[in-house]
Amino acid sequence: MSSIQIILLLVIAAVTGIASVLDEGQSHRPLIACTLVGLVLGDLKTGIILGGTLELMALGWMNVGLAMAPDTAIASVISTILVITAGQGIGEGIAVAIALAAAGQVLTIFVRTITVFLIHRADKYAEEGNFKGIEIMHITAMGFQALRVMVPTLIVTLISVSAVQTFLGDIPEVITKGLQIGGGIIVVVGYAMVINMMNIPHLKPFFYIGFLLAAFTGFNLVGFGALGLCLALLYQQVMQRNQMQPAGVPAATSSEIVYDDDDDLDA
Repeated sequence: MSSIQIILLLVIAAVTGIASVLDEGQSHRPLIACTLVGLVLGDLKTGIILGGTLELMALGWMNVGLAMAPDTAIASVISTILVITAGQGIGEGIAVAIALAAAGQVLTIFVRTITVFLIHRADKYAEEGNFKGIEIMHITAMGFQALRVMVPTLIVTLISVSAVQTFLGDIPEVITKGLQIGGGIIVVVGYAMVINMMNIPHLKPFFYIGFLLAAFTGFNLVGFGALGLCLALLYQQVMQRNQMQPAGVPAATSSEIVYDDDDDLDA
């Protein structure tokens, strides 16, 4: 791994660590983070596949009340690095990601406990009207969140490929298989959540059309994406035309169309 790749990976790790708290750019999501890591390491396909799989698992990972969700940022970045550099499969990546997400959950709680002190300092600066101090506290807190992902990522990038392969190979099969099965169950739950969000009666025919085409044709994902875009544009145009048509004015039927006798094209 070259120095430029390590620097780019650390930048990605910093961005994902900060985004996991801000939740604005959603760059900490597995589909984005894994894809970026795969792009840097020269294996975009593996990054996209692993990111898409982990994304379905992470749909149910959210902070509810005081419950801290597993860390998708560390799981996405480090698992993709390990899978690509060690030449492992997606199944091993899922197993590693689940373990990393649990470890990152503990690290997230630790870092957020530290940032409580910074928040109280920011409150004090607010009472004093010190806006510069408030900005410094906010930036420092974001820096801790960035380091939370950067430091483990740096450690992984400095480990030799042979050491990573040995480490992954020493994991008992019962653990990796168990985590793969558990991850597969979580993926099914993710699919169910996506279908539940798509439970809109007037859009269900499009879902059924896509399912039938996937089952009985040889379309690939690119073809399905292009077809979905075309159907979406067609649906949008039909809806706009129906909204522009005045109420109470029926559409002209073929028997009501008047032709011009002088038009040569009517002959």
